[in-house]
Amino acid sequence: MNAPREATTGLRSIGRALRHRNYRLFFSGQSISLIGTWLTRVATSWLIYRLTGSALLLGVLGFAGQIPTFILAPLAGVLVDRWDRYRVLVVTQVLAMIQSGLLAALALTGVINVWHVLVLSVFQGFINAFDMPARQSLVVQMVEDRADLPNAIALNSSMVNAARLLGPAAAGMLIAAVGEGWCFFVDALSYLAVIASLLFMRIQRRPRAVRSTRVLHEMAEGFRYASGFAPIRAVLLLLAVVSLMGMPYTVLMPVIAREVLLGGAGTLGALTASSGLGALIGALYLASRRTVVGLGRVIVASAMLFGVGLVGLSRVDSLWAALPVMLVTGAGMMLQMASSNTVLQTIVDEDKRGRVMSLFAMAFFGMAPLGSLLAGALASRMGAQNTILAGGLATIVAAAVFLRALPELRRVVRPIYVQMGILPEIAQGLQAASLAPQPPEP
Repeated sequence: MNAPREATTGLRSIGRALRHRNYRLFFSGQSISLIGTWLTRVATSWLIYRLTGSALLLGVLGFAGQIPTFILAPLAGVLVDRWDRYRVLVVTQVLAMIQSGLLAALALTGVINVWHVLVLSVFQGFINAFDMPARQSLVVQMVEDRADLPNAIALNSSMVNAARLLGPAAAGMLIAAVGEGWCFFVDALSYLAVIASLLFMRIQRRPRAVRSTRVLHEMAEGFRYASGFAPIRAVLLLLAVVSLMGMPYTVLMPVIAREVLLGGAGTLGALTASSGLGALIGALYLASRRTVVGLGRVIVASAMLFGVGLVGLSRVDSLWAALPVMLVTGAGMMLQMASSNTVLQTIVDEDKRGRVMSLFAMAFFGMAPLGSLLAGALASRMGAQNTILAGGLATIVAAAVFLRALPELRRVVRPIYVQMGILPEIAQGLQAASLAPQPPEP
């Protein structure tokens, strides 16, 4: 008799951040827009590979789209801390809609070339450099109850990966039926949903302190803060290594789909959708958690899982073997990223939030272009599968190093959890389960 009630309670727990009106609007608009974003990601990769047949140019495409984030993220973080984060996010969404519209116009008129795609990818990279820290920092203002922040971050990941599940599958069908241009067009239209959701929000603007310091001084202050605080430093370093060595597998997926699995755009869509399903499952698991305690162990386990998934992907030779491997890979990748995000958002000082989240963008998204370029170069020499294998092994080693440092990171984070009121609640639960409770972990 209690099972339905417990199931209902569990569902409410997973979606508790949706109680907040502003976050509910954001979630709805972004859910639509992100499907369009995945249409463009898949269509762009497929277009470049169709035009050139070059794995190296796939790496160059990933580099062009993400290197601006690596270069500009520290400056963007300082400016996001100074500016109105809400207005920054509105502007970045409008500019992203224009970028997708230009891609659509060029593709549908039949004049699109490789250099057009590369230039517009660089433009999108500039947009993302400001969009990422603004988006991550604004979530705190959308969710009035700070206790719901971890759930909101996990729901963000669920939203991203639900779109990642639906978008690539839709992209494969659209590309096969009408070509890449219509993917870009649908993406441009999808931005209207998130822009409308932002305009309907009632955001309480936080007064900005008058800053007498220079931008470069604040940038250096953000670096010193992140590098001097061991938990933030360790999380960012692991993210950077995983992004550099593991994440570039995504730019090689067209090669795997065509050359290894002997498929087409539909095969690429199926592989990406399977990875998205795994990521969605992982995100829902995080959303069901009620506390940040224990996420240090989740970060380690998920990084290991991601590495093992990459090793498996490097050995597959059929679509039916590749799909479950992609499921594991997607789950590990998302869990590691979202858990790291949650820990950072929980322990960071509010006045440095934009700068730390820009470093998060730099570590996770900014290192990816270097990895994409490296992966493209290696794949042209040693093959896509061996390149993915090397990335998987490097990810496993990085996770092992983080595991070794984890006990000390728990000790450092403990006072923050005490101050935030997280520790008493957890301590009660631990005392009920054991006579000798262990210190909580980040």
